[in-house]
Amino acid sequence: MDKIGIVDAVNSWFGTAARDLPWRDPATPAWAVLVSEFMLQQTQVERVLPRWTAWIERWPTPAALAADPPGEAVRAWDRLGYPRRALWLHQAAVEIAERHGNRVPSAVDDLLALTGVGPYTARAVAAFAFGERHPVVDTNTRRVIARAVHGRAAAGMPAARDLDDMAKLLPDDPAAAAVFNAAAMELGAIVCTARAPRCDVCPIAEWCEWRGSGYPDNAPAKRPKQARFEGSDRQARGRVMAALRAAHGPVTRAAALAAAAPDPSPRDPAQAERAVSSLLSDGLIVAAGDALRLP
Repeated sequence: MDKIGIVDAVNSWFGTAARDLPWRDPATPAWAVLVSEFMLQQTQVERVLPRWTAWIERWPTPAALAADPPGEAVRAWDRLGYPRRALWLHQAAVEIAERHGNRVPSAVDDLLALTGVGPYTARAVAAFAFGERHPVVDTNTRRVIARAVHGRAAAGMPAARDLDDMAKLLPDDPAAAAVFNAAAMELGAIVCTARAPRCDVCPIAEWCEWRGSGYPDNAPAKRPKQARFEGSDRQARGRVMAALRAAHGPVTRAAALAAAAPDPSPRDPAQAERAVSSLLSDGLIVAAGDALRLP
């Protein structure tokens, strides 16, 4: 494996082919980078862009968000999905404002101490916002490494070795390492895609072990398919959240139950109650007498 050749080729390609995403601008504050990492978890870039822009315009600093009720964060999250991320981001903003003087910390350990920040997000913020040298690995990066380095059609389940693989490729220079982290992700997102890799335009095609082996069908076993969304509890929860966001005030429990199941299924008559109860348990909605509202 030609580490230097791979790094140089990927970083050079990134300089001309990367999508123009606002959180990649070197002038983007660390807070805005942190917000982008929260929003991008399991969510497509195209869906994140308008929400991120509106969020940063409304809350340009952690203290600005912390000054508003958490329900406003949930409302602004809109339909990005997994709305607990909005609550976690709000709490992280409170912690940054109170513990760190309204400045996002740069140390990975300090980032990990923030609500909702896991190992990936901590390393990503440290690398992309502060230029520190850390391996940053997402699904796209794992696929690039699986194919180019290990000759496998897909990466399989995440494992500790993923970070080791990326660390071995990272250049010693922190600035170049930060670029390579972003570039490897981008390569997997727009060229080395899961279903239709564009090997004809890949900057590291000549080093790719999978390509060199004739594209063997050697992908690890696939993950079990997720349950169908249509008719699921998750859909019912989303309907309740949509109703409360639209109301801009409390709604009766009866109205929330009706929103959860507009066409009640005789197969699961308890679904609406289950959706409301789970949202209450998660803290995404709160009870106010016989009414429900955002926190």
